[in-house]
Formats: sequence, C-alpha cells, structure tokens
Amino acid sequence: MSSEKKLKKASYKCDKCCDTGWVLIPQENRQPLAVSCECREIEKVKNEWKHSGINVEMTKHTFANFKVWNRASQRAKDTSAAYCTDFDEIRNSRRNSILLCGQVGSGKTHLSVAIGLNLLKQKIKVVYMPYRDVITKIKQNILDQEYYVKTISKYKLCEVLLIDDLFKGKINESDINIVFEIINYRYLNFLPIIVSSEFSIERLLNFDEAVGSRIYEMSKDYVVEIEKDIHNNYRLK
Repeated sequence: MSSEKKLKKASYKCDKCCDTGWVLIPQENRQPLAVSCECREIEKVKNEWKHSGINVEMTKHTFANFKVWNRASQRAKDTSAAYCTDFDEIRNSRRNSILLCGQVGSGKTHLSVAIGLNLLKQKIKVVYMPYRDVITKIKQNILDQEYYVKTISKYKLCEVLLIDDLFKGKINESDINIVFEIINYRYLNFLPIIVSSEFSIERLLNFDEAVGSRIYEMSKDYVVEIEKDIHNNYRLK
C-alpha cells in the first residue's frame, strides 16, 4: 500500500464505513445492502449530550483534567477508572454499575461524565440524563402518553445510562415513580447505570428503599460514598 493510501486510510474517523455512515453488506445475486454504521448511532448520542449541555468533544470533564486533592478524591478517581477498565467483563453481570455519592463539590459529576466519555470512545452508547431537567420535563408532559413512553423508553432501553445528580431538588411521589420505572427495568434486564448523587446511600434508601436498594446492589462493587466534610468540597479550596 502506498504512503498516500495509508495516510488516506488513517484519516478516517471510522474505518468501518470510511465516514460515510453506511456499511455495504454483500448479498448473493443482489445489490449490496446498505445498513447504518454504529458510528452514526454514537454521533447521535453525542449530539444528545450536547443538547443537554455537554459538548463531548470540548468538555474538560475528563480523567486527565480531574484534580486529586485528598484521599477521598483519589479513591473516587481510582474506582471510576477501575470501572472503565472492568466494564467489558462486568457489563452483563448483576454488579455492572457505579455509584458516586455524598459531599457536594467533590467531583462526582466530573468523574461520572469522564466515565461516560471513556465508554463512548469504546463505541458504547451512553445516554446522559441530567436528572432535574429530565424529570421536570417528563412531569410537565405526563399527560402526553406518546411523549412519556418515548422519553421513558429512551432511558430504560439504552446501552448505558448516566444519571447525573439523582434526586436533586424537591422530591415527590411522581419523581420516585418515574425513577423506579427506569431503574427497575434496567435492574431486571442487567443494563448498566452510572449514578451521581449528593445524597448518602442511607438517604437514597430513605427516599425510596426499592430504588435505593436496586441502585446499591447494581453498584456494590463500585460504590464511592464521600463523607460530608468541607475538606472534600473542591470548590471551597
């Protein structure tokens, strides 16, 4: 292969479809069948992240940019990195998820987004769910059955779900019911979740034991609960 051809091949973001978005499947005695490449689905997911306020290509919420300043932050980063390393091995198991909870300002969102970005690079479709925004919109449109089913299904069925700031704000029975529907489906079908929350495990269980216990069981091998302590709040440094 000539140097020019090698350079041209290396310039593709996706070698599978050569950045066309389509893959041709040979058919016996027929024209090849054009099917959508998985890279198109990944780009669609990235655009959804951008619509939610996170530009995947430009965000500073990466492992490389995470500042370790004490033992708690080191443990959170190490556990998050280990989760990414172990993901292929655990993804279909009962304990296939991760929970980062506790002290406000301790980097939970930063690390949960970093995990999501890491998996996206592996072409794993991670859907980002900013909890407060999504729950508010669902409740505002709860009488629109088509909207409700479509939106809930998006979070129930996706490959990996990232719930950022779970139970942020005032919580009522509607919030609990919506979250339970999503979490229970994913629990029953062994679908991974990445969860960040400012609440302790005990508080999550107090909000709703059915929701809290499922999240804990799914995340049991990758739980980081950061103690409520101003020294664990990076924003106050």
